[in-house]
Amino acid sequence: MKLENSFTVAAPSEAAWDLLMDVPRIVPCMPGAKLDEVVGDSSWKATMQVKLGPISLTFATDIERTEVDDAAKRVVLQATAREVRNRGRAQASIESSLASEDGATRVDLVTDLSLSGMVAQYGRGLIQDISSQIVTSFAECLQAQLIAAPEKAAAVTAAQARPVGGLSLFFGAVRRALAGLFRRRRK
Repeated sequence: MKLENSFTVAAPSEAAWDLLMDVPRIVPCMPGAKLDEVVGDSSWKATMQVKLGPISLTFATDIERTEVDDAAKRVVLQATAREVRNRGRAQASIESSLASEDGATRVDLVTDLSLSGMVAQYGRGLIQDISSQIVTSFAECLQAQLIAAPEKAAAVTAAQARPVGGLSLFFGAVRRALAGLFRRRRK
């Protein structure tokens, strides 16, 4: 499944690129993610927690930076995850591209995601909404890291430690569906 998301941060592309290349610093910006180990210059181990209603999932994740193009400001990360209670697996290729845009930086993310096992059944139909909410939270955390005072950046990053929650995802999906319905009716 291919997921495409974009966001803009109010910072020069050089600063955004430097932060994006600092994987140990950005992993905690992913909701529910925690960096466990720096394996090497381009590989890391992390844990990610997701809650879908009463179901709590914990993924042990290996992350590897496989491609870097400094001139084009493009990087590819490969993530391989397994749910710790063997309820499924996930594999993702995440391509991030940065572009300057009126003094700010647009970040385009293209994720090729594959889920298997029970995890695929839990997430069916919610994946796009989950990814949109994760990217929104991730962008807010990156923004705080780039422009906020260190204390505020630390507080925003700490807030991301909460697992992605099913109820907030559910209500967010309902809100977006209703907003789309009303937009179509107005046309």
